[in-house]
Amino acid sequence: MKLAVRFVVMLAAVVFLMSSGFAFAEAPFHIGIMTGTVSQQEDELRGAERMMEIYGNEAQGGIIKHVTYPDNFMQEMETTISQIVGMSDDPMMKAIIASTAVPGTTEAFRRVKERRPDIICLAGNSQEDPGVISSVADLTVNPNDIYRGYLLPVAAQKMGAKNFVHISFPRHMSYELLSRRRNIMEVVCKDIGVNFHFESSPDPVSDVGVAGAQQFILEKVPAWLEKYGKETAFFCTNDAQTEPLIRQIVNYGGYFVEPDYASPLMGYPGALGLDLTAEKGDFPAIVKKIEAVIIEKGASGRLGTWVYSHPYVVTAGLGELAKRVVEGKAELTIDDFIDACKGITPGIKVNGSPYVDMSTGVEKSNYIMVYQDTYVFGKGYLGMTEIEVPQKYLSIK
Repeated sequence: MKLAVRFVVMLAAVVFLMSSGFAFAEAPFHIGIMTGTVSQQEDELRGAERMMEIYGNEAQGGIIKHVTYPDNFMQEMETTISQIVGMSDDPMMKAIIASTAVPGTTEAFRRVKERRPDIICLAGNSQEDPGVISSVADLTVNPNDIYRGYLLPVAAQKMGAKNFVHISFPRHMSYELLSRRRNIMEVVCKDIGVNFHFESSPDPVSDVGVAGAQQFILEKVPAWLEKYGKETAFFCTNDAQTEPLIRQIVNYGGYFVEPDYASPLMGYPGALGLDLTAEKGDFPAIVKKIEAVIIEKGASGRLGTWVYSHPYVVTAGLGELAKRVVEGKAELTIDDFIDACKGITPGIKVNGSPYVDMSTGVEKSNYIMVYQDTYVFGKGYLGMTEIEVPQKYLSIK
């Protein structure tokens, strides 16, 4: 009887360890992932957690080792560097991923390559210049805002818009990529018969602060709709202004193609008063919950997003790609990255292209820019990843 009880106890322990991600055999190699914290960048953290769910935590015999960069990364660059370089001390480490390549990542990768040239260095959402990060990273993946300059107005027209309002302020328009995207939008709108309008808003880092910038949007959207009509799509370059913009479009009319930071978590939870704690990391469930409220409020077909947050996709996609490359089953290409994304984000539609330096015309094959299909709540996917972006728009500065 005692033996039977002991066997049951041991069996229960085995079941518990298996369910908690415990691995009995040591992993053949390790992959390091550095993300932000929950307060700094929750979406990419969830991507790392997804990788650990699939392949196990290195501390428990799995493949994935996870570290975070400091919230105050601009002032703690050496901490970021040490976090990345420290992972190369592990003789089993075969790839290191910086989910957001915050300042210091290039230097960290350079030091890793000096010590361990065998380690694959991968970067996402780089905050360092393309020419800088691509000099050491084996592959960098950023959102394709150049293509979005064409795709956003086209998507707005597909949704029913006859006017496109771009909302921003001088600081953002001084950034080359944002200014270039805005200029592409204006030309595209003219070509496809959509009226383009630029509206200035207060900068949240100015004296009015975030609250003042948000209040401006709350007050202006009804007036803009009165001015341009209900068949107007709005796009803003600031994340803080996304929430009030969505709220007013739901309440008063108009269209919203997708956030600048394309994610269902950007603006929608606050605008709709949703608690998504139970759905954290489950983007199809998050979209379903948001969609139900939008339909209930009578705004079906007027607002969209990318289904999966871009930082989540980059983190999990690069994690899956790194594993396949180490195993000799893939290469560091756009096609293999997209295929890796399909494996860990079911149903996702991704497209992309290599980065081309505007000053030299040189294409960087190790720096790719990707985007997802636009999902319209209450309507479904628009098929934007199937549309070919005409070459003429890619040369607009």
